[in-house]
Amino acid sequence: MKILVKIIILIILFTSSSLSKVVAQEKIKFGLLVPISGEYSKIGKSILKSTLLALNKIDNSLIEIIPKDTASNPDVTFEKAKELREAGVKIVIGPVFNKNLTKLEELSDMTFLSLTNKIIDNPKNIISAGINAGSQLNTIAIFQKNNELKKTIFLIPNKNYKNEIKKAIKKSKIKTFKIHYYDTDPTKLTKQIEKITKYPQRKQNVKDEIKRLEESQDPNKEKKIEILEKKDTIGKIDFDSLIIADFDESLKSITTSLLYTDVSPTKTYFITLNQWFDESLLKENSYQPIYYPSINKKNYEEFTNTYFKKFKEYPNQLSFLSYDLVGLVYYLIFQNNWIIDEKIFSKKNKFKGKVGIFEIKDKKINHVLNFYKIENNNIKKIF
Repeated sequence: MKILVKIIILIILFTSSSLSKVVAQEKIKFGLLVPISGEYSKIGKSILKSTLLALNKIDNSLIEIIPKDTASNPDVTFEKAKELREAGVKIVIGPVFNKNLTKLEELSDMTFLSLTNKIIDNPKNIISAGINAGSQLNTIAIFQKNNELKKTIFLIPNKNYKNEIKKAIKKSKIKTFKIHYYDTDPTKLTKQIEKITKYPQRKQNVKDEIKRLEESQDPNKEKKIEILEKKDTIGKIDFDSLIIADFDESLKSITTSLLYTDVSPTKTYFITLNQWFDESLLKENSYQPIYYPSINKKNYEEFTNTYFKKFKEYPNQLSFLSYDLVGLVYYLIFQNNWIIDEKIFSKKNKFKGKVGIFEIKDKKINHVLNFYKIENNNIKKIF
């Protein structure tokens, strides 16, 4: 009887071991939809290379990524996605651009981790993995609290991402004193900033004060008038900080307009959105210090150096995100007992990657970002 029991136990152990081995040897496939040809091929190829780096880092032969060329075309994207589904793929990194998401809702049994940072009106099976506005504003909110900023005005350009910012403001922890929308046309911009900063009134204050002194009996009026004549404005502005939702030359235009209206970054906090460590900002001494949320700078530099050593070229910023997404998918599948389904993005979870911390819940990804200050031609991490 005892011998029989031992034989049964051995059979069970052998069967379990065999089944585990079969499961373990089954390839874990996920797709990659990027523009390898066409106008944005440089971005796509950089993303593809970064996923190869990630696979080498994971070093698991059972993980397989199947890349497909979208040519940055919605129709091509859809056809390539169907090819991935036929190959048994359920999770896809990509597409890169928001315009290529339009038809993917039809593939409801697949989940797409798009590199876009836009979250409005995306199909239900799309998870935006980009550095979205909400993640950035929540980081700025921490800075507000730490510095006791009570009167923050928000400057939002009339651009295609305006609604994304508006929605993010409502859902985030950010506190806004006033919100202003502005036209990026340089011929109109300065006038708008003058109105926001009450520049005409503050400029008139100088003239009024000079006139008052001239008519006064003040023994030191000549010296005081001399000092006033060197000033452009007098009088306080009604905000202690401002958030500028703009980038590149447009950001520089609005900061120039602020300086023109006598609003100084040394007296008022200039805050903007993620600038990806744009080195051109280091050269603009006039509007320093300037603050912004972003990814982990140290990790970004390490990734850039590793990428350059391997491929003899510098990576696109989006490839940094895609590197982490490979690790994220691998981690979530592992947490889900190697079962690949949409539920892995529904459970509350956290993943620490190179970019920073990914927070996953209800098929949404938010990033816990760092906060930086540019001053004296240096980028300093605040938190």
